[in-house]
Amino acid sequence: MESLAKHYGNLKAVDDLTLDIEENEVFGLLGSNGAGKTTTIHMLATLLKPTSGTAIVNGYDIVRQPAKVRSSIGIVFQAPSSDDILTGYENLYIHSLLYSVPRSIRKKRIEEVLELVGLLDRKNDRVRTYSGGMRRRLEIARGLLHKPRVMFLDEPTLGLDPASRETMWQYVRRLVNEEKVTVILTTHYMEEADKLCNRIGIIDKGKIVALDTPAKLKAGLGGDVIKIKTKIKDADAVARKLSFVKKAEFVDGVLMLQVHNAKRDLPILLQSIEAEQAEFSSPTLNDVFIHLTGRNIREHAEDEFMKRYAKYD
Repeated sequence: MESLAKHYGNLKAVDDLTLDIEENEVFGLLGSNGAGKTTTIHMLATLLKPTSGTAIVNGYDIVRQPAKVRSSIGIVFQAPSSDDILTGYENLYIHSLLYSVPRSIRKKRIEEVLELVGLLDRKNDRVRTYSGGMRRRLEIARGLLHKPRVMFLDEPTLGLDPASRETMWQYVRRLVNEEKVTVILTTHYMEEADKLCNRIGIIDKGKIVALDTPAKLKAGLGGDVIKIKTKIKDADAVARKLSFVKKAEFVDGVLMLQVHNAKRDLPILLQSIEAEQAEFSSPTLNDVFIHLTGRNIREHAEDEFMKRYAKYD
């Protein structure tokens, strides 16, 4: 991406992104609703034209060579997009025609991707009988049919239950290892980004505010995090009072304290301030996100998505 931007009037949905993503990498775009994740994906997939800047996908310019880009990519959207009156096999067959998969390998390729996502034994069942997780896996299979070099997964597990989410992670790992594809993943889920991604770009208000491996992002925060529910309203006063507190701030009504050693510091802290509830942990990606953006990541978009899938579960 070279100075990639998308503006809607005065709103800068994506603001001057310059970024390289490596071949066969799982790269995560992590951000809250409206941060610019999906807009970025839509530009890279040639579904939106940039206001300025451009990007090269598999050697092709998204502005000057959109058809070449489309032939190089697969994409799984947030919303369900398979035809539920057709079988899983029929959905993939139609897609193979649209992407000109050669007739001589069409059946074999469809069965390969169905096996990859664990749906080969359900290929002749109508999609309306699939669970939400199975539909998502079918859409991944569809995106892989034409052997893309780059795969865009836009919130691939949004709306799925924890067990289905874990299953989906397994299939994402398989497609990277077996299909040798580069994956660009957008997600709200910190655990998902932590487990799947080689590197993460945290995006906020259309800009990348941090870029590194999950381990290095967490290590960069330093120390431990103590979370306290308290009636105290002045976070800065707590930091001034206690020298071991490196940073204090309120997030969603909870006092967040960065300290060097929570096991040592928490008893001292509880002697100094009145707390209704307290807990501590080593830094997580969510703590990194809060530190960089000043707020917790939001997942309220999941409600609408879950409504779309409810009839399948």
